[in-house]
Amino acid sequence: MEYMVRLAQCHETFRVPELQAVATLVGVDLEIVSYDEYSNQSPYCIVKLENDEAARKLISRTILAKDISELWGQGTNYDELHADVKKRTSHRWADYNDIPFAFALYGFSGKRTQEKRVEIIKSFSYTGLTGPVQLKNPPLQFIVMEEYIGDPEASALGVSRITEPRKVFLGRFIANSARDAIDKYDLKKRQYISTTSMDAELSLVTANMALAAPGKVLYDPFVGTGSFMVAASHFGALTLGSDIDPRSFRGKDEEKGMGKNVQANFQQYGIESKFLDTFTSDLTNTPLRNAQLLDGIICDPPYGVREGLRVLGTRDGKVIEPVVIDGVLNYYRPGYIPPKRPYGFEAIQRDVLDFAVRSLVPNGRLTMWMPTTNDEAKEFPVPMHPNLEVIAVSVQYFSNWARRLMTYRRLPEGEVSDISKGRSNADQRGITADELNGFRRKVCAYL
Repeated sequence: MEYMVRLAQCHETFRVPELQAVATLVGVDLEIVSYDEYSNQSPYCIVKLENDEAARKLISRTILAKDISELWGQGTNYDELHADVKKRTSHRWADYNDIPFAFALYGFSGKRTQEKRVEIIKSFSYTGLTGPVQLKNPPLQFIVMEEYIGDPEASALGVSRITEPRKVFLGRFIANSARDAIDKYDLKKRQYISTTSMDAELSLVTANMALAAPGKVLYDPFVGTGSFMVAASHFGALTLGSDIDPRSFRGKDEEKGMGKNVQANFQQYGIESKFLDTFTSDLTNTPLRNAQLLDGIICDPPYGVREGLRVLGTRDGKVIEPVVIDGVLNYYRPGYIPPKRPYGFEAIQRDVLDFAVRSLVPNGRLTMWMPTTNDEAKEFPVPMHPNLEVIAVSVQYFSNWARRLMTYRRLPEGEVSDISKGRSNADQRGITADELNGFRRKVCAYL
């Protein structure tokens, strides 16, 4: 059966990958029948699903969609739409008699007067629905969807916008999506955040791409204030995280037991049972067992623009002998700051991929954010590993740079991926932050 997914008009390159990820997670067969993938302008995506139950499962986890409806007809004008509705559904009209119903009309990039809206709704009277009209929470609702998207070349020449839709659809409403979660986890309402906290919408989308679900363990090696942990736990996953700077997740007033920290965020949302732990760690010196234990890794590595990236160690690689102060080794004393050395952003990508291969269960997922400058937009070599399959690469654009969400699947033993078109993982040479971070050099040139 064909269904119409009405997508949110934001993060366009994330929308279909999220649908596909959720379909994998809930175990439904999804086929994309029609979607304007080239321009990403239209919010309407026609999919093929087995039945209404599969549609409800799909939409129940989706963040970047608004709702889903069974497609009753489509056309380039209302004559074509009515003909298609009669062809597809005339044998089913009697099944909906005596049920309270309502019609709604949505227009994308266009609108109708109230008089015209009423006229359009009345044009479907041939369906013979006999139930009473119920405008509030009707058990049966039909949605008329119009799409006003003109020729991009004509718009560039200053031609006025089209006054009639280029496509029209009729759908029987099935269910709303999970977009309400965005408001629940809004950073403006969260107890503990920082300037680098990922917004609620993209955190939830990233958790979906990582297939967060009950019974799974997800890990964030750059946890910060825990946005990804909270999002993954919202979907039922057990989560843990680490950071080289413990101040990021410990927060303030920890010694008083009443401060703002990552764990306080879990308490705020009533999901503290999903919180495993946070700990101080450098990914290149992780204390985690070298075993396939994680169902997902979800992370936004530091970009190293304001400050150069650092990892544990010394710049020249020499081992520092421990110092005893008042009979206590210096690294056991409160306030001890371990030595750190410059680290390249390309190197951190390589190390995340290597860590994912060692730590993910077969078919486990890695979702990793990565910044790029706009001159890399057309030819972007994705970091790759022979034991990881690239599932999707979605991009969010800013003024002079962009960031990409890259989703990988850990391949089962014996399977390998083609990495010939990926970014080289060769070690970089250099000892300063600028020498080790090409992205930092390019971004700073704009500032």
